[in-house]
Amino acid sequence: MRRRLGRVTTQDVIRALWLGALIGVVTGFVAILFFEALEFATQHLLADLTGYHPPHPLGEGGQEASGPTRRWALPIVVGLGALVSGLLVYSLAPEAEGAGADQVIDAFHKRGGRIRLRAIPVKLVASAITIGSGGAAGREGPAAQISGGIGSVIADRLGLDAVQRRRALVAGMGAGVGAIFRAPLGGAMMAAEALYRDDFEADAILLSLISSIVAFAVYGAWYDYTPIFGGTAGFSFQNPEELPYYLALGVACGLLGILYARGFEGAQELFNRLTAPRWVKPAIGGVLVGCIGMFAPEAIHIGYGWVQRSITPEDVMDFSLWLIIALPLLRILAASLTVGSGASGGIFAPGMVAGGMLGALFWRLFHDLPGFPADPAPLVIIGMIAVFGSIAHAPLAMMLMVGEMTGNLSLLAPAMVAVAVATLLVGNTSIYRSQVPTRADSMAHRHRFAFPLLDALPAQRAVVPLAMVRDTATVADALASLERRRSTDGVVIDEGGRLVGEITSEELRTVPDAGSPVEGYAADLPAVVLADTPLDEALDRLASHDRRWLPVLDGSDGPVLGAIDARALVRSFREAARQQVRPLTPVDEQISTMELTVAVGAPVEGKRLAEAGLPAGVRVLTMEHMGRLSAPSGDTVLRRGDRLTLAMTRGTRGEVLALILGD
Repeated sequence: MRRRLGRVTTQDVIRALWLGALIGVVTGFVAILFFEALEFATQHLLADLTGYHPPHPLGEGGQEASGPTRRWALPIVVGLGALVSGLLVYSLAPEAEGAGADQVIDAFHKRGGRIRLRAIPVKLVASAITIGSGGAAGREGPAAQISGGIGSVIADRLGLDAVQRRRALVAGMGAGVGAIFRAPLGGAMMAAEALYRDDFEADAILLSLISSIVAFAVYGAWYDYTPIFGGTAGFSFQNPEELPYYLALGVACGLLGILYARGFEGAQELFNRLTAPRWVKPAIGGVLVGCIGMFAPEAIHIGYGWVQRSITPEDVMDFSLWLIIALPLLRILAASLTVGSGASGGIFAPGMVAGGMLGALFWRLFHDLPGFPADPAPLVIIGMIAVFGSIAHAPLAMMLMVGEMTGNLSLLAPAMVAVAVATLLVGNTSIYRSQVPTRADSMAHRHRFAFPLLDALPAQRAVVPLAMVRDTATVADALASLERRRSTDGVVIDEGGRLVGEITSEELRTVPDAGSPVEGYAADLPAVVLADTPLDEALDRLASHDRRWLPVLDGSDGPVLGAIDARALVRSFREAARQQVRPLTPVDEQISTMELTVAVGAPVEGKRLAEAGLPAGVRVLTMEHMGRLSAPSGDTVLRRGDRLTLAMTRGTRGEVLALILGD
């Protein structure tokens, strides 16, 4: 029972429950803090200084727009807000510049899922100032980086490895986006889908779902659980004659998406070439955005209130035709200048607002055509989905998210048509520079996909000797032991051979009292490798922690067997390849299949299968002897060169390899 409980408590499901709940609770409260900071900054910067009160969607109060009464002040206020944001970011946490979601994606693929703790408050404050002063940016990017940072920091504090840290990063990202947009399912899917252009991070979805639901529960308990956009629940798709119009809308959304991605990239390159201090560049972009706001205040701030106003026919007709034609383009231009200059803010909301206004324009121009949708709301909703879903390469997440934000999932059929067309038109163009095509192209999965054999070999196959010193030894004894082994580092172990910490000869030589116990100078290791850990995970830990070697333990609390380093790992890989070890498609996460050739002098050579001593649960499925394939029985004699296909559990692979391949 003790062994069984020990196995259950280490399963991903159990970890996902408590870790997801922890990330969700913290993220939910931080999302509340972020939203309040945005409201505070908007009131005291944009409203008080320029007299402009942006409209709010119904789910956030439904405030009507008023002002600006001091249009001339908009370039000053937006420029100063961006300047303060730039000073904060570039002096304290440069990684907090720009959109935020791209930085999370980059951290997942290239930095072992790590985001510094200081980036969280800097991103929160800088984004609140940028958006609150009128910057044309959204809440999604900041929410993604803030909450993804929370997941990363929590995983670090709990001592989780790089694999779990990356999952916690994705879970935090999904929780933050899902909470602040009141779309927990869409947020979780967005976090898993946005990492890749043509793939999906399935390993993180369970943890992301739990954290997103908990964060949404906390956020909704403070505010409410109503969708952001109101008045859309009654619309549905009932007329197939409308589908060609939605297909045409998809083409328009794809073209607008390409324009958004190229324009944003062009703005980034333009500001990168600009010879000015980095912290000044956001101010330049802010002044230009403020000038746009003087003539079209609808193009600045977040803009969800204007999407809300475009849902009913009467409100759409209230927009001047020239304004509704210009708004999608002005939104893209203003967002590119705001975020492309380095100011802290998201690019999700501008893309959605531009798509929503494109849908409203589509209805305004063509609503008199036969079979055209009678209301603009379906086109506005699908426009939001198609524009950003295509250029973010997250169509499924966007359909779910906008459905949750509007409280309407009945438009999925026409949305699928529009998103499919827009995505095909966009091709490989992406708004996120850090996206990679598939998991096989990600450094996070490079070992698993580049060397599948590494996943089949346990770490104990690559163990090399390691200098070990008892905890009762003195510093002088430890130095002498290291010198005898011609080693510069080693580990301290207790009476049972269990790990106490690591030592280096360089540090021990600085100890003033050579007679003091060495135990007091043993440093904690950032990670360890268990004997049954696959070599791909072991290599990932070496790379993630920038280590030459790590100790290998016989179980989580077992004795130290030795060490593993890159050279030993490659040597083990080459030896297994020489012996024609071949992993096959696994049955499930715990049971794998493998082809092995009985080596010369292996412990099982010349023995009957029933006497071979294979661990319990291991099954020999087939045997190929001298070109003949058969299903072996207990009386079958194993000979050198026999090719065996075995099914085994993950924990028995080391013993099986030792029996069939030898040491």
